[in-house]
Amino acid sequence: MAASSLVPHALATRGPLIAIGGAEDRTSDLAVLNQVFSRAPAGNAEVAVIATASSIPGQILPIYQAAFERLGASQVHTLAMEGRRQAADGEIVRLIERSGVIFFTGGDQLRLTHVMGGSPALKAIRARLRAGAVVAGTSAGAAALPSTMIYNSTAEDALRKGAVNMTSGLGLVEGLIIDSHFLKRGRFTRLMEVGAANPQQLGVGLSEDAGVVIHPHGVLEAIGPGHVIIIDSRDLASSNIAELEMGAPVAIENMILHALISGNGFDVEARRYLASEALRACLAESR
Repeated sequence: MAASSLVPHALATRGPLIAIGGAEDRTSDLAVLNQVFSRAPAGNAEVAVIATASSIPGQILPIYQAAFERLGASQVHTLAMEGRRQAADGEIVRLIERSGVIFFTGGDQLRLTHVMGGSPALKAIRARLRAGAVVAGTSAGAAALPSTMIYNSTAEDALRKGAVNMTSGLGLVEGLIIDSHFLKRGRFTRLMEVGAANPQQLGVGLSEDAGVVIHPHGVLEAIGPGHVIIIDSRDLASSNIAELEMGAPVAIENMILHALISGNGFDVEARRYLASEALRACLAESR
């Protein structure tokens, strides 16, 4: 397999990134959260839960603390980090540096990037990813993982020029645009508009209680009981988007869509759907 450009060269990651579509089970069988915790590096069962995106961290942090403790976490560090001073706090950075799993809750991805962008806490997270820790996010926490993220865009009739707002994300992965709550909130046209304007970006739409493991060698692995939707625009034949006025409807020829369920995967470099056996072979080859 050719080297992937999926992960920035500066990160040279060893650990997986995991993006979750939101509304994952936090109180019953914890299927998706178990997938996150089970991938922690050997000998490190500490978890840092970062609720910066949330407007109700005091309510959401105890729920995740209980869930990860049920899964076997030795310690769960609950980090609200509601401002940039906290994201530079030495004790918070130290707790991140100790953790084998770092988890971003949902909420508002702009709040998350505003507080975390360029901070010592984010630098520590990148270092942990390089060292083999798991970094995961749900809902807004998932959307913010890439270098470019969607924010504050309505789902209705988004296939119009300029209908989707985009800005810089946390920069933990390149080449992907991640959208959450994808099926329940009807967000197909959001990633279609993004793909028409940016064909090099692979759109990843996550349904609720579903996730995708972004392996460092450029393979995506679907997890959880929901769907992972891939929208691939690299071989787009034509679109009128460059000639349109803002707000005008976009025409697209030859945009490719895949629907993945748990056990399926996608090779980002080859732009190839991976059924279960092919995914297992790719993952084995990369070890």
